[in-house]
Order: sequence, then structure tokens, then C-alpha cells
Amino acid sequence: MATTNDYDHLVKLLLLGDSAVGKSSLLMRFCESKFDANFVLTIGVDFKWKQVERQQRKLKIQVWDTAGQERFRTITPAYYRAAMGVVICYDITDKASFEHIDYWLQQLEQHGDEGVQRVLVGNKADLEENRKVSKEEGQQLAAQYNMKFFETSAKSGQDVDEAFLSIADDVVKQRYSDVQPNAGMQLKKDKKGKSSCKC
Repeated sequence: MATTNDYDHLVKLLLLGDSAVGKSSLLMRFCESKFDANFVLTIGVDFKWKQVERQQRKLKIQVWDTAGQERFRTITPAYYRAAMGVVICYDITDKASFEHIDYWLQQLEQHGDEGVQRVLVGNKADLEENRKVSKEEGQQLAAQYNMKFFETSAKSGQDVDEAFLSIADDVVKQRYSDVQPNAGMQLKKDKKGKSSCKC
């Protein structure tokens, strides 16, 4: 288990999106460089972490994976507030999962911190022949909400690291720009003036 001396900054990310869009597979690909076609649906909340070095800073990226099924959605709000960045996912072969992005953004606005970093991810890019959502539609929605956009494939690994590392970089820029590397735990005030421990 890493101590505060093993990394400069902790980055807490939350995965949101409908059930079966591939959130758990994205998490496994990013943290373990693996893909399992028989992955079971997440029950409640799970998390993994990965340590990386970015711009001379060691980051511990902790990613919380939430269940997209309706009966588990009441669990999720407790995790919104702690998230520094949110990866909102849909399946490019499932139009409904794309149309539900508005719902997840509303949940984030209702329960999450003001100004939390966000990125939109269209997963299952390897299933081009079954595509129901065009790349342009994804780009337009991301632009509408001022988010970065990536199309990924948990199966092939396409742009998975890029998506997670991009939002991690944005979190560090937003929250730790005035903190020197190797500073360990930091107290930083949010926009409401409350101190919170980034540890």
C-alpha cells in the first residue's frame, strides 16, 4: 500500500454511465492492462488504482467504478462529492446510453463539487460495424458541456490511457498547480472556502 511519500498527489476519479457501457472493462484496461470479455456487472461500487509519473510528479490515480443499474443508483451520490474528476461513459453501439449522458450530468451537477473536471468517453470503438452514435455526435455533446472527448476501446486499449491521463492532468492543474512535488498531504480550500484534505 502506497504511503504519502510514494506519490506527490492523489487523484480521485469517478466512472459514470449506464450499465454495460464498459466502465469496469475500461478500469481494468487502464489499471491492469487487461481485458476480460466475460466481465460481470459491477454490484454497487468498486475501485482500483494506478501510479503514474506525469510532468515530474508522481500521481496515484484512484478510480471508483459505479454500477449503472437503476437499483444501485442511490448508492452512487455518496461518491460524487469526493471525486476530483469524472469520466462519463457511453457505448457507441447503444444510442440510449448516449442519450442518458444528460441524466448523468444532472446527477453530477446535483451531487458533485462545483467545477469538478469531466471528460466524455465513447467506448467500444472496436465495434465500428455496430456503431449507433457517430463520432461527430460525441464531439458535439462534449463541446456543448465544455468537456474533452475520447473514443476508446477497452478491448484493444485504444485511447484508454489517453482519456484517464488527460483528466488526471487536468485535476492536477486545477487543484495542485500551487503545490510543489513531494509535498505529501495538502490542505486546500475549495470555492466555498472549506478546507479539505487531499490525502
